[in-house]
Amino acid sequence: MTIKRAIIVVLDGVGIGELPDASRFKDEGSDTLGNLARAVGGLNLPNMARLGLGNIHPIEGVFPHPEPTGCFGKMAEKSSGKDTTIGHWEITGLITTEPFPTYPDGFPPEVIEPFEKAVGRKVIGNCTASGTEIIKELGDIHVKTGSLIVYTSADSVFQIAAHESVIPIEEQYRICRVAREILTAPHAVSRVIARPFTGESGNYRRTDRRRDFSLSPPRKTLLDYAIEAGYPVYGIGKIEDIFAGQGMSWTVHTHDNADGMQQTLKIVREKDDGILFTNLVDYDMLFGHRNDKAGFSAALEAFDAFLPSLLAALKDGDVLFITADHGCDPTTPGTDHSREYVPLMVYGRGLKQGIDLKIRATFSDLGATIAEMLGIEGELAGTSFAGEIR
Repeated sequence: MTIKRAIIVVLDGVGIGELPDASRFKDEGSDTLGNLARAVGGLNLPNMARLGLGNIHPIEGVFPHPEPTGCFGKMAEKSSGKDTTIGHWEITGLITTEPFPTYPDGFPPEVIEPFEKAVGRKVIGNCTASGTEIIKELGDIHVKTGSLIVYTSADSVFQIAAHESVIPIEEQYRICRVAREILTAPHAVSRVIARPFTGESGNYRRTDRRRDFSLSPPRKTLLDYAIEAGYPVYGIGKIEDIFAGQGMSWTVHTHDNADGMQQTLKIVREKDDGILFTNLVDYDMLFGHRNDKAGFSAALEAFDAFLPSLLAALKDGDVLFITADHGCDPTTPGTDHSREYVPLMVYGRGLKQGIDLKIRATFSDLGATIAEMLGIEGELAGTSFAGEIR
C-alpha cells in the first residue's frame, strides 16, 4: 500500500514514561502522561483512548481499549539529548550522537562580549532561569536601560527576552539572528529563542510572538528527500524554526495550540498529498515548564475534543501519526524537559487496526515508515513498520 499524504502531529513535551537511561539526565521517575493523570485524578481522553493511547501505558482515566481503531506503541529516543530540535530531527530520520552544549553557569565571555558588541546593547541575567521569573526580576532594569535579558535552561538554548515597546519585534528577531551567527562550535547551541514580552512593572507577560532560531540540520532529513521526490511539505507552528526552514514548501507560525489545530485542519481539507508536520507547543511552553498540571490536562483534553474533526477530514490515502518529541513532566520539582519515551498512534482508513507496535528503538522508525509508504528514497535512520500496519 502506498499513501498520498502523511500527517504528523507532535504534542510537544507529552512523554509517556522514563527511558532506561533517564538517570543519566537526572530524570528518574519522569512520566508526563502517567504522573499528570495521577496528579489530577485522571485524564478524560476518550478519542485518543479509542486510537489506543491507554493500550500503550497505564494512564489513570485512559483505559486500554478492547478494539482500538488505530495502531499504537511508544518510541525511544536514540539521540543524545532531550531537546525539541533533537527530537524533531530524529522523527525525520536524523539521529544526533553528540549532545548540544548547555550552560548551567551562564554563557562565557567569549560568547557574551562579541554578542554585546555586535548588537550594541549590554546583557543582563546570563544565568539559568525560568523565563517568567527572570522577566519579573529584571524587566524593570531592561525597560530602563534597554539591556537584553539573556538566560538559558537545562536545554541547549540562548534565550533573549525584551519588551516589545523597548525593542520592536523585528529588531528582536534581528538580534536573535546575530546571536545565531555568533553561536557556532564549540558554542553551537541548539536554539536561539526570542522571548518578547509586554505589560507594566509588576505585570509583565510574554507574548505569542516567540521565535526559535535553530541550527540547520547537518544532513538531509525526510523533509528534504520528500521535496526532492516532488512532494510538498507543510510546516505548522515551530516546524519551520526547528528545521531552520530546510525541507519546507509552505509554513505558518501559530499563536497557540488552538490556532495550530485549526491550521492543521485547514491544510488537511484543502490539500491532499505530501507531508503535513504540526507542532503543538503549549503543553511544553505554557504548562510543562511552569509545572501547571491543570493547564496541561485541559490542553490535552482540548486536543482530544478536536481529534474527531481531524479524523473526519482525513481522505483516502492519508495516514495520521500522533507522537511527541520528549517529555516535560509538570509533576516533578524541576521545570525542564524529561528523558522519556513518546507515544505513537497511527490511523488511516486503509490501515490495519489495533496493531501493537510495541517499543520502537528510535523516533526515526516513524520517518522510515513514512518514507516507505510515500515511496521516498534517502539515507535515513530507523526501521519502517509499514509492513506491520498495511
